[in-house]
Amino acid sequence: MVALSFFGITCTTAVYAQSTNYTFNKKPLDQNVSVQLPLGSIKAKGWLLKQLELQKEGATGMAEELYPEDDNLGKNSDWLGGKGSGWERVPYYVKGLVALAYTIDDLGLKNKAQKYIDWTLNNQQPSGLFGPPKMKDWWPRMPMMYALQSYYEATNDKRVIPFLTKYFKYELANLDSDPLREWGKARAGDNMEIAIWLYNKTGDQALLALVEKLKNQAYPWTDIYTNNQFFFYGDDFQPKHMVNVAQALKLPAVYAQANALPIYRNAMAKGIEHIMHDHGQPEGLGSGTEFLAGRSSTQGVETCTVVEWMQSLETAARILSDASIGDQLEKVAFNALPAQFSRDFKNHSYYTLPNQVHSVDGAQGFNQDYSTGIISSPYSGFGCCRYNMHMGWPYYVKNSWVATPDGGLAVVSYGPMDVEALVANEQKIKISENTNYPFNEQIKLGIAVEDGTNFPLSLRIPSWCTKPQVKLNGINLNGVKAGQMYKIQRNWNNGDQIELNFPMEVETQTAVNNSVSITRGPIVYALEMQSSKKTIKNHKVLGFSDYEIIPTSAWNYGLILGKGKIDNIKVEQGVMPENPFDGTNTPIKLKLRAKQIPAWGLAYNKVSAFDVPFSPVSSTEKEEDITLIPYGAESIRLTCFPVIGEPKKAIKSLDEDFSQAMPTNWVFYGGGWYWKEGAIHSASNSSSGGYGIHGSKIVATGTNFADFTYQAKVNVNTAGDAGLMFRVSNPAIGADAYQGYYLGLNPTTGNIELGKSSNQKWIVIRSVKYPVKVNSNYTLKIVAKGNQFDVFIDGAKQPILSATDSEYATGCVGLRTYNAQATFDDVKVRNL
Repeated sequence: MVALSFFGITCTTAVYAQSTNYTFNKKPLDQNVSVQLPLGSIKAKGWLLKQLELQKEGATGMAEELYPEDDNLGKNSDWLGGKGSGWERVPYYVKGLVALAYTIDDLGLKNKAQKYIDWTLNNQQPSGLFGPPKMKDWWPRMPMMYALQSYYEATNDKRVIPFLTKYFKYELANLDSDPLREWGKARAGDNMEIAIWLYNKTGDQALLALVEKLKNQAYPWTDIYTNNQFFFYGDDFQPKHMVNVAQALKLPAVYAQANALPIYRNAMAKGIEHIMHDHGQPEGLGSGTEFLAGRSSTQGVETCTVVEWMQSLETAARILSDASIGDQLEKVAFNALPAQFSRDFKNHSYYTLPNQVHSVDGAQGFNQDYSTGIISSPYSGFGCCRYNMHMGWPYYVKNSWVATPDGGLAVVSYGPMDVEALVANEQKIKISENTNYPFNEQIKLGIAVEDGTNFPLSLRIPSWCTKPQVKLNGINLNGVKAGQMYKIQRNWNNGDQIELNFPMEVETQTAVNNSVSITRGPIVYALEMQSSKKTIKNHKVLGFSDYEIIPTSAWNYGLILGKGKIDNIKVEQGVMPENPFDGTNTPIKLKLRAKQIPAWGLAYNKVSAFDVPFSPVSSTEKEEDITLIPYGAESIRLTCFPVIGEPKKAIKSLDEDFSQAMPTNWVFYGGGWYWKEGAIHSASNSSSGGYGIHGSKIVATGTNFADFTYQAKVNVNTAGDAGLMFRVSNPAIGADAYQGYYLGLNPTTGNIELGKSSNQKWIVIRSVKYPVKVNSNYTLKIVAKGNQFDVFIDGAKQPILSATDSEYATGCVGLRTYNAQATFDDVKVRNL
């Protein structure tokens, strides 16, 4: 039993000085909403503390030295009264810095943050506007308000409440003449959350009017999430930008406090369901490079997306009290978050990929492409992530426990930490959470409280656990069910012990191209690879460098599975190290059987792998034992595995009318694709910079046709061309990054053109003139038999085009656009 001392809790701790911060929703807001504990109430320990300490010694603690320019974190920053133009960068950084500083109670980090806080609070304009006077943008002020909120929770600095009150009065008075735009319009949920927080402090009714105005000026995120409308806005960058999508996930839940209609309470869950269906990645969130990017194993996730997705879940969890949100949060936090960073937290990768077998400099073809986008560097990709990433772990800690309006506490997410809080009638309590979770299955909660204190304690029971167990002082409790919040209401005594046991089974989850990813509890597992690291640049700050990572062992494995389960799986548990996300010393490894697939190799760009081949896949290679380690412990990884077996027999027909939603067995490569009104559409690529956008493809990867008829309705909505792909193999990102044929309609040139991609070059086989019009429906049909191709349009009996070519004999079918937006429907393929 853990030794506990109630009398060891003294009134000098920050949480008890801040008891006034236990301010729940005032009417007319929803009264059943939990609140954050004051910053500093929850102290990480064990492996979780190690992550925070690595931040302090690494990128967070050294950020000002790494980014000393006037426009970044330099002494001439405009957020310190200087001449720079820091925009969002300083607020992003200070938001995470404050949370880290007070979570680990570090004076040096507090001092780093204090100069930004003091300048901001001491230089508010008479009008109420704050921040750099020349900065005419609502958005960057939003993350700074989070920093001020956290700072107030930790210090009770009496400047904060009147400061925010004055600013919100200014905002309410000026939003009509200067409405939200671009980033502020996309991220208004952040602003709304702080306005509601302040309303609960002051009771100022004008703040509720401000929340309503902000909601009305924001993008209609509730409709977007509910109805899968991310690509419905044409050239508008914001609603399809995955960081915005992740960040705005909280908006409907935030607004639901003021309007409890089910549509607002349910919008986030529906949005996540749509995202995971169309763009889901095995580490628990949707791809975005930077637009939503589909389910391919070689599409990426941006660091900003990871931390913003986490914060949205953290906010929604305390508002909605839904246990499943904590499950989602843990999956992202324990997999996607550590995967973005080097093991010493000095570097990050702007994008990480589920199947990322190289981490090298070079173009990937993403919608927003950066040659440094997947290398490990303090400067990887675009600059936003290097400032925003610092809140990931500190916010996970500060939101892991919440105070409930019935005078109790609830667990949102688990980890090794100590919690000091007030319960019931402001009774002091300390809970010691001792665990190596999620690397093992047991969590012990030691209670230090005055004997006889009555309050409810709600424990999140993970939905993935089929046989959860809760013991109180050694006695099993009844009614414990997976996927629920389990409430214990009782008179608690000092020294009470709760033991949680969440047995973890190794499971498979289906991924792109009928592949599988392997999970155990909340952790996703990836192939352990031997690798070499090559330093490509040393930076002026000692100990910081860019490096590339390449594998020195095989990676192209398919798994040998039993009937729906893994046979002969071995779970190896080792000693718990300080940092379990160090792949060389991780405490959990999985051993299983596999075979190499020699035909699966690097894609055309020699930077990434080809997408995982469609399963099952045959292999004549010998069986081998392979090792999997946690996803977040790898810098290069293979997570979506093909399954070894006899390939499925070729289907004789394909009918797809897109009547319900985006079909999961169609995978897109480059650009964006979406479902609307019973058809499939290619999205606008305006503002994109990657070469993959010029030839967007969506491929029915599970098909294999040789001789066939293939027809579909095609409507080219803009300049450019669009049409049908056939006998396709090895599709990748890039206009001509595939092997196969393409039949396109071009209203700009007035041509119907049949051609092929051969050695990444477009070769015209035959072209004919035809009066193709923009925004007109055409039924395009290709009859392929051997090397003979006949093309028909709109039901004509005679082909409009005939040609021969023998390079490709069989392959998948798909749809493609080239520098165009288009609509497709009623795909029909028949074997001859």
